[in-house]
Amino acid sequence: MKTSPRILIIGGVAGGAACAARLRRLDEHAEIHIFDRGPYVSFANCGLPYFVGGVIEDERRLLVADAALFHERFRIDVHTRVEAVSINSAARTIEVRDLESGVTHTEPYDALVLSPGASPVRPPLPGIDLPGVFTLRTIPDSRAIKGWIEARQARKAVVVGGGFIGLEMAENLVHLGLDVTILEMLDQVMPPLDPEIAAMVEKHLREKGVSLALSDGVAGFATKPDGTLEVTTQSGRRHAADLMILAIGVRPETGLAKAAGLKIGERGGIAVDDQMRTSADHIWAVGDAVEVKDWTTGQPALVPLAGPAARQGRIAADAICGRSTRFRGVQGTAICGVFDLEVAATGASEKSLRRAAVEDYEKIYLHPNQHAGYFPGAQQMHLKVLFRKSDGRLLGAQGVGTDGVDRRIDVMAMTIQLGGTIYDLEEAELCYAPQFGGAKDAVNFAGMIAADVLRGDMPLVHWNEPEKPDTIFLDVREPEEFATGHAPQARNIPVGSLRARMAELPPDADLRVYCAVGQRGYLGTRILTQHGFSARNLSGGWTMASFLPPHV
Repeated sequence: MKTSPRILIIGGVAGGAACAARLRRLDEHAEIHIFDRGPYVSFANCGLPYFVGGVIEDERRLLVADAALFHERFRIDVHTRVEAVSINSAARTIEVRDLESGVTHTEPYDALVLSPGASPVRPPLPGIDLPGVFTLRTIPDSRAIKGWIEARQARKAVVVGGGFIGLEMAENLVHLGLDVTILEMLDQVMPPLDPEIAAMVEKHLREKGVSLALSDGVAGFATKPDGTLEVTTQSGRRHAADLMILAIGVRPETGLAKAAGLKIGERGGIAVDDQMRTSADHIWAVGDAVEVKDWTTGQPALVPLAGPAARQGRIAADAICGRSTRFRGVQGTAICGVFDLEVAATGASEKSLRRAAVEDYEKIYLHPNQHAGYFPGAQQMHLKVLFRKSDGRLLGAQGVGTDGVDRRIDVMAMTIQLGGTIYDLEEAELCYAPQFGGAKDAVNFAGMIAADVLRGDMPLVHWNEPEKPDTIFLDVREPEEFATGHAPQARNIPVGSLRARMAELPPDADLRVYCAVGQRGYLGTRILTQHGFSARNLSGGWTMASFLPPHV
């Protein structure tokens, strides 16, 4: 590459902007241009639902950097409202069109970075292009939604899709005073989560007044005589509203890459290596448009998240400048706010392990407080942790709670990235003061419980495991707790009375022991196994039983 390379970047949001800034820091002499067909570059699209809802009041807060800042600080030329229409990889040129004037011209490059992002999925359904049916991907999209709500004095909304954007939009529309229905084709919200964790989110949504219509996809949209909209579902149900938000996912923008003959991966994203190189010389790709490797399962994945996109932009910049940095892959670490609830996950879910045909795994559930129980404001979290049975390697974690979930999932995300185990969680030395955590943090508890399972100290059984002819559910809670709900045909012997009443239990029965969250169940299991009984602790206790669908 010549002394002053000419580097072109198509797309200027997270991946493209990060790549451009990194390139400048590495090479003061490079000529760098960003082309974006939209009116803005480097804007915070993750904040768009909160701008619609009025949480972010000033639109300018969404602009991370504009063209003037890029030029003043980095000497990077940004061309907005300019669309790249073709790539000639042999000649190392692109054709771009000025969307204001319609004029097309050629731009040569020494290195080209594709960061076109992903576009909202808009299936070819009847009425999908009707006024009042919106997607949310850009600042102009958010303006249009806000304007429609204000002009129509909207009172009802249907959000199609129960993923991250769908839930964030539902929350913000409720904040604006609208009645909201979430319509989801799958049988759960937040598809990346396992069903029993998603069930906790669904319960919270209903408590906040959001209606859920699950396992029912969209058949079409129509305008009623009074001017309102109506969506008809595949089951034949009809939902009327003043506006509809389509949040059914995104699709990688690969049209430009396909036309240029670049290789497309099996999941539909641009294929890249671990330095973000495409199949064509001198062309890199980053962000939502690329297909990467799942760090935990090794499977190809599409992960449209800002964090990985920004890291990929840095990797591409390093590679262009001759550095050997490599992209490790993605874990899908993510968090979503659902009203006052934190919902987070990292690494593999049980669903993804099953899809990848991974059998060497175990799971545990736990329900610790986010800080010391004696300190005011203690709130319960719900965690699911997945790990390998053979060596204890941490595979994934999911969490739900009103406070502190983010910190625990972050710790586990770093443990996964370093190839750590549940034994590392057991021994982790973490911050402790009563208002922040416990002397044994939730992360430590997760490691200890999992380690007890692998060491054979806590024989484990799950609520969905088939019963045997001699199965007995043993509830070791207090009688008043038992009276509030229990497993069918369960026997109630409080753990404090267990030693004195063991004679009431058949010596060869399949005893499945549970309490509220698992701790007394563990103690009861230890007592019984050391007296010769075949006893196993039901993971997560009675708390988990109410969230587990029959098929889980």
